[in-house]
Amino acid sequence: MGILIDGKKIAAAINKKTATEITKLKKRGLKPKLAVVFVGNHKPSATYIQRKKEAAEKVGIEFAIHRFPTSISKNKLTEEIKNIQEDKNICGLIIQLPLPERLYSSEVLNAVNPDIDVDCLTDTNVGKLVMGTGYILPPTPNAVLEVLKHLKIKLKGKNVTIVGTGALVGRPLAIMMANAGSSVITCNSRTNNTKEKCLESEIVVTAVGKKNLLRGDMIKNKTVVIDTGIAFDNGKMCGDANREEILKKCSYLTPTPGGIGPITVALLLRNTLLCALRRKI
Repeated sequence: MGILIDGKKIAAAINKKTATEITKLKKRGLKPKLAVVFVGNHKPSATYIQRKKEAAEKVGIEFAIHRFPTSISKNKLTEEIKNIQEDKNICGLIIQLPLPERLYSSEVLNAVNPDIDVDCLTDTNVGKLVMGTGYILPPTPNAVLEVLKHLKIKLKGKNVTIVGTGALVGRPLAIMMANAGSSVITCNSRTNNTKEKCLESEIVVTAVGKKNLLRGDMIKNKTVVIDTGIAFDNGKMCGDANREEILKKCSYLTPTPGGIGPITVALLLRNTLLCALRRKI
């Protein structure tokens, strides 16, 4: 029987250290701020933003939401993003995804100053990720590494399958795991033999957002399963993995909710702190 990973416990340890450092900055009269650009009224996004707000305020980071209608033009949005960054207290800026499809472009993402791009979505920070020269890492992929670190699992020489190759999780995680010395297989919607590839690996990560995507017959015994996917079934949040089936065979599983999510938020706040320290605001 597999063990469920307590993501809240891991996140609490990270947040404790962040809060200590933020207190030190405040004693110097500095007030780090995290800002979020929110276009439209996507309900799950609104929920995620609220959680980020609560977590930020708990560690002492100021939080600001900049809301814009779905009708906003691409040029106007990029202009507004640049205007927001005139606030020198902002040490982290997020463009909440998903954006309306016509706005989801490199022009919008690259309007964020790479020095405060705490989601690591700008071309500059993606390039640094590939080269291993960045001072911050994408929060959700880094949360996966934090879980493995917590479990004292070394990536060097491990066979890893990542299901899902999106820009937020799958793609950057593949780079990070390869940089750490593991052999990485990625699967997308056009992969024909995803099950076979998962069965070849000691670590399986899902990053799709589809209930029951990963079933018990898709992993071998003692596999470490990290589920970063988020889906909703009748209003109830769930992950990609069929928990009941996976727990019968895996060694460890991150649950949804309560697994990768809290760690992602904690690392987002830590990125904001690191950007503040680097900028010496």
